[in-house]
Amino acid sequence: MPEPADQAVDATRRTRLAVERTYLAWWRTGLTAFAVGLGAGKVVPVIAETDAGWAYVAIGAAFTLLGSACLLYGWRRQRAVGRALDHGTYVPVDDRVTGAISGAGALLGLALVVLLLAGG
Repeated sequence: MPEPADQAVDATRRTRLAVERTYLAWWRTGLTAFAVGLGAGKVVPVIAETDAGWAYVAIGAAFTLLGSACLLYGWRRQRAVGRALDHGTYVPVDDRVTGAISGAGALLGLALVVLLLAGG
């Protein structure tokens, strides 16, 4: 039977690995937003042969900024949780940041749908 101290060390290791996986998920989300930005801003206007290319470029640039926000918040969150683990405390996720990122993503997605449906 493992000693209680061994269980605590093992739990801390698992938690640190979970923090690392979460950080990498923020990276994947950011890189995905970059890909969507590239597709919306550069690929779709060429395929659609549209005069509204500026709108696609604007949405693409906004998705790219959203991706940057994901990368930066992921880094900030990873550092904060790491410090909290070092001190045996907990730091909750900032609902304002995740709400803003989610809201921005939803609005950009809707803007892209409207643009596509308008035939722009």
